[in-house]
Amino acid sequence: MSLSTLSRSLLAVAALGTAFSAMADPTCTKEPESNWMSMDDAKAQVEAMGYKIKVFKKTDTGCYELYGHTSDGKRAEIYFDPTNMTKVKEEIDD
Repeated sequence: MSLSTLSRSLLAVAALGTAFSAMADPTCTKEPESNWMSMDDAKAQVEAMGYKIKVFKKTDTGCYELYGHTSDGKRAEIYFDPTNMTKVKEEIDD
């Protein structure tokens, strides 16, 4: 492999890394977990909002993340601030 080909390959890998980091989970809070709403209370609040939970988990970026469905059956992926359950990022399928 020539130096030019290696340079182009490394540049392509760096560009892909940048693209993937842009799609990474959002940061929802920097608050310690002791200030977060409990997982059970958060799930209850999400269900009260009308969502059907398939998966509800804690992310490495300080969020509660929902994979599930809206009240009208659309697939939803939503990131919540675990301190107050405000939506930080929402993706609803059409």
